[in-house]
Order: sequence, then structure tokens, then C-alpha cells
Amino acid sequence: MRKFIDLHLHLDGSVPVATVKKLMQEHGMPQLTDQELSVDNSCSSLEEFLEKFALPNQLMQTKHDLETIVFDLLTELKSQGLVYAEIRFAPQLHTKKGLTQKEVIASAIGGIKKFYQRQKEDKDHPELHAGLILCLMRFAHNNIENMETVELAKEFLGKGVVGLDLAGAEGPIPNINYQKFFQRAQDLDVPYTIHAGEAAGPDSIRQALEMGAKRIGHGIRCTEDPALTQYLIDHQIILECCATSNMNTKAFDQIDSYPIKKLLHMGMKVTLNSDDMTVSNTNLPHEYQLLEEKTALTPEEETTLYLNAVDAAFTTPDEKIRLRALIQK
Repeated sequence: MRKFIDLHLHLDGSVPVATVKKLMQEHGMPQLTDQELSVDNSCSSLEEFLEKFALPNQLMQTKHDLETIVFDLLTELKSQGLVYAEIRFAPQLHTKKGLTQKEVIASAIGGIKKFYQRQKEDKDHPELHAGLILCLMRFAHNNIENMETVELAKEFLGKGVVGLDLAGAEGPIPNINYQKFFQRAQDLDVPYTIHAGEAAGPDSIRQALEMGAKRIGHGIRCTEDPALTQYLIDHQIILECCATSNMNTKAFDQIDSYPIKKLLHMGMKVTLNSDDMTVSNTNLPHEYQLLEEKTALTPEEETTLYLNAVDAAFTTPDEKIRLRALIQK
């Protein structure tokens, strides 16, 4: 089985369909079709795309549900050949039924621990290791919640949490408005990535760089600015590219012209990721297959994408040694 690494995977956008249906039944909610959980080609913007997250977030408000979702997602990822994944979510979105952010994070970590126990029974495949990236949200009045997330990232760092992110609709509020949170993260030595260059253009990437980001979530619209593109190459900034998602949100129009192959050959440190498996009706093996078919991505280029992900991962040197060794087998 091929081996994969996913660095950009949203928990609420990737709740397995079977898990959604199971939890909806447990909560007495009316069942939805698979199609109602995903976007289609008519999706016109990132804002419309984000509307699909409302339902899964309703199902992520108790300790049991959070643990179940993380466990089921990891089980699915392992079946696809993943050997390392960084799963991101915003704890502040899961406090509507009384959980604290700290309890939310602990519940998600509980799902990881439960999965690790279960996978001990599987001696035939490489282990899947996972970490959580905690997202700050681009809202107008959530400074307290965002700062709490930063502090909790430090508390749980190395205990299931691996870093921070800034997520949500890119347009209304610029990245730079959140600089103080990432300055605090720097002070605490918490690694972070920042969503930029998806719905918003090159300026959002420049702001993320000004905020100290060494990894950019998406970043694909750097191609609109040659000088910025060269800066990213020169400074080995990692792009977390997500092809199908970028088609869904209209960051790019045609998969045939998706520039990941071009950027690779320019020397950019790009990676390929799934973003939102359920909302985009995709997974990482499918993303690779799609780019093989539409852009003639080669096995050598895929190995480079994998090794770029190893370099970029918010993990330990020993884990990176393990991941590099796996690609040689």
C-alpha cells in the first residue's frame, strides 16, 4: 500500500459520512443524503463552501462525539495508507453544550489515544501517527477565545497538540489583525501555520509571512505575484496545497492547470493535502490520482511532495526519521 502524509486536514470538514449518520441517529436528528454533506461543482465561493460545516459542528459538542469522530477519522485515514496526519480544528466552536476549550481538546486527544490502542492489533501495516493543530477563528469579537486557544496549545504541546492555525473566511478580516496571537505563540515556542492565499490573494500571504508563518495553508494564489513566489522559494516556505478544495472554493478554475507541478519544478516546498474529505468528497489518495491524471504528476514528484511534508511536519526528529524510512520501503 502507498504511504501518505496529510498536513492540512480539517476535522469538522472530514467527519466520515458513516460517523455523521451514526451520530445523527443517536441524537434523533433527521438523516441526510451523502450529497447533502458535500459541495458540488456549483459551489461558487469559500463562503458557500464553509456553510457545509454547520452540521458537523453540531455533532461535535460532547466528549463522546468528539472522541468518536477523531477515532473514526483516524481509522479511515489508516485504511487509505496514511502514516502521519495533522488534524486541525477550532476548540472554541465546540463549546455550545457546556464543554470548555480544554475539555474539547482533551476529548480529541482521547480519540487519538483510543485509536493508538486499537492499531496495536494491526501488525501488517505501518502505524499512523497524528497530532492536533488548534485553529484560531477569524471572527470579530472572539479575542478572549482566540487567546485561550493559544495558551491551551502551549499546555497540550507534545501531548497530542502540535501547533496552531488561523482559519475561517479570509475576506472580511485581514490576517494581520491577528498578529498579537501569533506573537504570543512565538513567545511560547508554539509552531503555527496560517491560512492565506485562498479566497484572499497574495497580500494575505504577505501578511502571514509578516506574522512569522513558515507554513501557509493553501497559499496557491502566490502564483499571481512572481516576486512573492520567488520569496517563498528563497525562504523555503511550505505551501499546504489542497487541489479539489481549491476547485470547490474557486481559488482555481481548472484542475488541469493546477500549478503544484510547476511550483515543484521552480523549487517551491509544496505539499499535497485533502483539506476537507467529506465536504469536498475526496481523500488524499484521490488527490494524488487526480493530479496524476490531470497534470501528469510523476512518482518522483510524488516522492518529493511526501518528503516536503516530512520536512514541514510539526513533529519530532525521531518521527521524521521514521517517516523518511517508510518511503524507502
